[in-house]
Amino acid sequence: MDDIVRQALAKWPNVPACYGWLGLDARGNWYLRDDRAQALGPFAGGSSAGKGDELKHEGLIEFIARNYECDAQGQWYFQNGPQRVYVELEVTPLIWRVNDDGSLHDHLGRPAHWQACLLDEQGRLYLQTDTGFGMVHTMDMGRAADAIERGRWTLQEAAAESLPARFGYVMSPQARQPK
Repeated sequence: MDDIVRQALAKWPNVPACYGWLGLDARGNWYLRDDRAQALGPFAGGSSAGKGDELKHEGLIEFIARNYECDAQGQWYFQNGPQRVYVELEVTPLIWRVNDDGSLHDHLGRPAHWQACLLDEQGRLYLQTDTGFGMVHTMDMGRAADAIERGRWTLQEAAAESLPARFGYVMSPQARQPK
């Protein structure tokens, strides 16, 4: 976490959390979801317009990455100064990239080591690593298939709907809030 964020938390400890305004898609892209986007439906499984506007500013994306964490209930958030901005997930809290040499890093650029490989009924591939659980980026499926075929990763089948409970993450923190 950035020092400036820690300082803001100390100065303003009781800022209410924000829900529904930030989303992470299946390719590791961040989306800002204003009132209009939120009115169009949920981030996951909703319309493409309901996703909101993709963030493109590299500095902001890097700031989010440095301050992206998970709370005790499995809800992922971005600590924006004194305010927690909870993240709506399209699929998983991390998106894995597979490098040419078979090494891994998440959509934030952090390296990881493989522990388990799962395939769901829709053909999506997931990895449990020493740093967390996520889906393999679609552009890296060839490298992932190579790792499986060479016996570096052992494949297990899993139902997509069971993954959040099994790996302890919440798809929509906003949906858990009282109306």
